[in-house]
Amino acid sequence: MLTAKEVAIQVTKALDEKKGKDIKLLRIADVSSLADYFVICTGTANTHVKTLCDYAEYTMEQLGEPMLGREGHRGNTWELLDYGSVVVHVFTEEAREFYKLERLWADGENVDLSNILLPE
Repeated sequence: MLTAKEVAIQVTKALDEKKGKDIKLLRIADVSSLADYFVICTGTANTHVKTLCDYAEYTMEQLGEPMLGREGHRGNTWELLDYGSVVVHVFTEEAREFYKLERLWADGENVDLSNILLPE
């Protein structure tokens, strides 16, 4: 069983491998009981959002991490993967701009991903 942080890092790496854009990892454990981490990512199109989520789900299955739920919103403009302590949000650019989760969760701690993400 992986820790919440390990789950967050593995999901982040999976999204990065499939060219997810502007990936952010927020530690929200101190400001919310919803989860310990939010992973936020942008896909370039609705099909890319689905591909990112499918690959993240596949990767976590391979690591033995069960997903509690997956929600799609408005034809893949926003998908959510729930791993309990980690919630993954994958948006199209327009949906991410509209919902502004980073601003809503500004009290969360932005985790440095420079040693996790692949260089561009």
